Amino acid sequence: MTISYNWLSDYLPEKIAPEKLAEILTSLGLEVENFEQTEEVKGSLRGLIIGKVLTVEKHPNADKLRLTRVDIGSGEPLQIVCGAPNVAEAQTVVVAPVGATLYPVNQDPFKIKPAKIRGTESRGMICAEDEVGLGVSHDGIMVLPDEIVAGTPAADYFQPQSDWIYEIGLTPNRMDAMSHLGVAKDICAYLSVHENKDVQVKYPYKNDFSTDNADDPFKIVIENPKACERYSGVAINNVTIQESPQWLKQRIKSVGLRPINNIVDITNFILHETGQPLHAFDADKIKGNTIRIKTLPEGTSFVTLDEKERKLHADDLMICDGNDDPMCFGGIFGGLHSGVTDQTETIFLESAWFNPVYIRKTSFRHNLRTDAAARFEKGTDISNVVTVLKRAALLIKELAGGRIASQVMDVYPAPRERTRIVLKYSYLKKLSGKDYSSEEVKKVLVQLGFEIIEDGREQIEVEVPYSKFDIELPADVVEEIMRVDGYDNVVIPGSIAISPAVERTHFKEALKEKIAGFLSGNGFHEIVTNSITNSSYFTEDILQHSVKMLNSLSAGLNIMRPSMLETGLECVSHNLNRKNNNLRLFEYGKTYHAHGVGQYTEKEKLCLYIAGKLADASWKAKEIKSDFYFLKGMAESILKSAGFKQYQTRQVRWAFLVYGVEMCINEDVLIRLGPAADEVLQKFDIKQPVWFAEVDWDGIVSYSSKFKTGYKEIPRFPAVQRDLSIVVDNHLDYERVEHSLNSLQVKKLKDVQLFDVFESDKLGEGKKSFAISLTFQDSEKTLTDTEIDGMMQKIIGTFEKELSAVIRK
Repeated sequence: MTISYNWLSDYLPEKIAPEKLAEILTSLGLEVENFEQTEEVKGSLRGLIIGKVLTVEKHPNADKLRLTRVDIGSGEPLQIVCGAPNVAEAQTVVVAPVGATLYPVNQDPFKIKPAKIRGTESRGMICAEDEVGLGVSHDGIMVLPDEIVAGTPAADYFQPQSDWIYEIGLTPNRMDAMSHLGVAKDICAYLSVHENKDVQVKYPYKNDFSTDNADDPFKIVIENPKACERYSGVAINNVTIQESPQWLKQRIKSVGLRPINNIVDITNFILHETGQPLHAFDADKIKGNTIRIKTLPEGTSFVTLDEKERKLHADDLMICDGNDDPMCFGGIFGGLHSGVTDQTETIFLESAWFNPVYIRKTSFRHNLRTDAAARFEKGTDISNVVTVLKRAALLIKELAGGRIASQVMDVYPAPRERTRIVLKYSYLKKLSGKDYSSEEVKKVLVQLGFEIIEDGREQIEVEVPYSKFDIELPADVVEEIMRVDGYDNVVIPGSIAISPAVERTHFKEALKEKIAGFLSGNGFHEIVTNSITNSSYFTEDILQHSVKMLNSLSAGLNIMRPSMLETGLECVSHNLNRKNNNLRLFEYGKTYHAHGVGQYTEKEKLCLYIAGKLADASWKAKEIKSDFYFLKGMAESILKSAGFKQYQTRQVRWAFLVYGVEMCINEDVLIRLGPAADEVLQKFDIKQPVWFAEVDWDGIVSYSSKFKTGYKEIPRFPAVQRDLSIVVDNHLDYERVEHSLNSLQVKKLKDVQLFDVFESDKLGEGKKSFAISLTFQDSEKTLTDTEIDGMMQKIIGTFEKELSAVIRK
């Protein structure tokens, strides 16, 4: 939220240095995320002059440029080439003559020099508001009121002020601080406690509200009191819609808003001053002089202020006229045909309290995230509805020349009682760690607006101010006391007592750390991607079982990911586009799946992504490219690290992969791996192979937790290696060879390595050769040739019988 130093100072009893104010805000838990002086102190208007456009002609060499003559009050009129589409004769404009320096928004300053533009001399510049630091619009030049005299220094007219702007971070429960007055309350409480000063907020409310006449009575009917607990309004006639005075525009601009007209600017000013949103209707467009607050049937059409037609949900709270025609989304956004225009003469000003649940759901449902919705959805001060309405009405009367044309209409069917909370001092000490005195507690709470109902030796009972909508429990009151006192003032005890606990997920976390360490040691980097992704990545078959977001923040983030391949490829694509071509990435995460209405499952996964080279070429070795076998080796190493000794490997077809392999135990698939399919890579504009493995982490943990860790000494007797070359049918996979060896259960066979695959017509048509190295070892003695020959014959016989293999001599 944006806070203006000058604006905030209007409500403080004394001036506080900007730097000290930043420290106080941070101490109060209102974290200052940014703190800077505004552009105007840099002299952005120095040297600029108000001028009158005398003539406008077409540029002889450029259709979109105009040749103007501008009177700046002294000397000959300036010839200025201007490209703004709205430049016209007799306009009053801001001129930067030669020698002046401009300070554009978000750009470096530059000095105006004599120039030739398309062959025509230009002796200055007619400015847009962003070019002089007075706004962000660059749609055209600034056009000022005609009564300003040519030659008036721009600084004299705009009266720039030095200001400091604070960007403060608020937690969702701090609606009471979403305004300048709310922040001022906190600061006064801080000064009272820390500097022992009896200070109070300087409220802008006046007691001189009165009705000028009662010509325009309106009727207010709340048909949905659950969604709207209080609604008030007042009619104001004879208003003149015009530009706001300079002080109001400065206030509006200081918080990043663009001044529009006096009525709209006043409602925005009140919103940021008090935190209470208002809405102004053109009263002549309210049929039957009746306001109805209700919901409308599902599918009802409503055209909003942005000229979009929206279909209403049955729970959307609407402000309707006497004919039940919708005029406004209650507390969120106005309608196209009921708002204030330049021709408006009578307005109906609304101030209300809307149910936060209704506001939030409608706001997200229609993607209307407005300042008003941001306040209402957190809970506004229901007691302040009429007070703020009167404040705004008096401002409109002052700045728009209006007359109060009705009594204040206030419909409050069931006045809300203030929340009462009993806080025991023993609980306060237990939770805060500090022994507060009764006087300290009362001082803080009274300054924050709490009312003391009863103060005893052991406890205090208070009524919570309506502005603190979230405070419901004694713990909430403790938080308020500690926040104002300062968390840094909590004394650290000399000893801390803790109860030891057994971590139930220790094995799972330890295994995760072990595998992550193994991958990091092999050149992998861990990534964390968004579990919310884009539904356009997936086919309809997958989307039928996906978990869809009800209130997505954007069209590109609308489902929970059913697969981690796509979110990982976003990261791969991001790196490849920045010439980081050699990638080894891994991620722990979850996938999400729907199984009927309201039934969902989450599956924990470990995924690997490999692209590019494994090693660059050097003077002693060629480059090594990533391939399927490297990925398969990493997958096997993961299983080995998790304690798996035996598992099956089989080929499988998976829509995301060009070809795939599964590693499984029985029918439980532990790992799927292979090259990502081209049609998947094209969605991310990836033009090189990406190798992908998906590990069922839940399955790995489930099996691994049952394995027993054993230890044995290193064998004292030597191992013996024998090589064997077999000729088999070309279609036979090496997996069959491994399976045959495992089925023999030769206990002294310790290791098997495939070191060559050879295919040639010399072996016979449709044949290939596997060359394997067999390692034998006995832990109790040295193996003899006879023993080794016996085991070799057993292996050869099995190969010949089960694989129809021929032994190459």
